[in-house]
Amino acid sequence: MSEMRLGIIGLGKMGEAIAAGLQRSEKGAKRWRLAGTTHSKGSAAEAAKRLGIACGIDNGKLVAESDILLLCVKPHQAESVLRAVAGQFRPEQLLLSICASITTAQLKEWSGGKPHVVRAMPNTPCLIGEGMTVLSAAPGVNEAGLEHAKSIFTPLGETAVVEESLMDGVTGLSGCGPAYVYLIVEALSEAGVKVGLPRKVATLLAAQTLAGSARMVLERGEHPAALKDEVTTPAGCTIDGLMALEEGKLRVTLIKAVLAAAKRSRTLRGAEKGK
Repeated sequence: MSEMRLGIIGLGKMGEAIAAGLQRSEKGAKRWRLAGTTHSKGSAAEAAKRLGIACGIDNGKLVAESDILLLCVKPHQAESVLRAVAGQFRPEQLLLSICASITTAQLKEWSGGKPHVVRAMPNTPCLIGEGMTVLSAAPGVNEAGLEHAKSIFTPLGETAVVEESLMDGVTGLSGCGPAYVYLIVEALSEAGVKVGLPRKVATLLAAQTLAGSARMVLERGEHPAALKDEVTTPAGCTIDGLMALEEGKLRVTLIKAVLAAAKRSRTLRGAEKGK
């Protein structure tokens, strides 16, 4: 497969994580020739030194010289950035965006209607190669375009494809989800301290327990309830702990957290105006 040119508009944390992930991947390093932009000459020079790729401040030049563009700016910057370079897009190009809440229709309009558009929602564990990225393609994107999008995010963790109508739910679950998990780790660690464990040990126990349990779900493919039952022996300690969690409404609280974040995602783009 011939090398393709990937331009990353906005080399912030996630943009750099994607670039670094592709460079770590043997397939990614062979498949993509990377370049990027930042907001200033100083930050561009620093990014170029860290990543070993061409980096500048001219988004229009980057669009003109790339086969695929990856938009990694803040959501409120997306419209102005795309409208400024809309004339540089070509019909055969693919535009990917990781901007939360911004729809493919908006991206298509702001980029002048020329490129094919795919929307992506990665999460912060992508920074260590353990992320979850969900993709949604605009009408007209062929299978090859979607495969290109997947290949960019695969080195950063797992990928999935959904209909765009589900992307607000994705934002509420996997996009915001790491924050919920960190809160759970923090609470479990505090509990460990409460029962006498050193804080460093308590945090290790909490974090590794969550990491290992999540890996069990992924590798065994069983319903979480079945795995929970394996831990819960009759008249043992676990059932008492589970009863305390149910009394505290942990289950429904986590569900409400996802629903609230998904609702906020819709609100951010004005979907609920007038309602």
